[in-house]
Amino acid sequence: MLDLDRLLRAGARYPSDDVTFVVERHPLGDVVLPTGQVVGFDPGVADDVDQPFTATVPPGAYPAVAWIAALYKEDEEWQRRVAALQLVIRDEPVASWEPALVDGDDPGELGDDEYFGYGVDTGAGTLADITVSHVLADWDAEEFESAFDPEEFPEAPVPGLYDVVVDEPSGANLIMVESGWGDGFYPTFVGRTAEGEVACFLTDFMVIP
Repeated sequence: MLDLDRLLRAGARYPSDDVTFVVERHPLGDVVLPTGQVVGFDPGVADDVDQPFTATVPPGAYPAVAWIAALYKEDEEWQRRVAALQLVIRDEPVASWEPALVDGDDPGELGDDEYFGYGVDTGAGTLADITVSHVLADWDAEEFESAFDPEEFPEAPVPGLYDVVVDEPSGANLIMVESGWGDGFYPTFVGRTAEGEVACFLTDFMVIP
């Protein structure tokens, strides 16, 4: 069974060598899903081929939560990393986890250490409505920079946090955070309730040891 619950324990401490990872929970506000089709992607490289997950939810607004790893050395905070990004659909316990799949994904084709996910090339990630990906795919560099490139990049308490409405007619917004250690390939999972309903989506940025 996937041990993703360890990412969602505020106050949990995970020592590794001379560093202790301390988990913090930070609500980020609501993500508006006008279609109920969720996609995980790097907003800096959004394109028309981004695919939503096959697990869909009713259209609406759902809370996003950043799970931060505060790294301590000798009892002093050394740095902060976004360990996971969660989109909460139902405020209920997660009874089981499964990979978040898009059309064409076949878990049977994966090796023991392989997983599905999305690539990050600009150090950021999001969980948003597919509408957002389509809108960003049509933006040019100047539009993107004016929305997301301030003179001073926000660092704390949630590194890289932005919340921007990118589709005014539908209200679809982008809540973006820094992706763990930076560029890479990160998996997203669907948490389900005991009744099999979607409780949340969770991207693991592979920070917690």
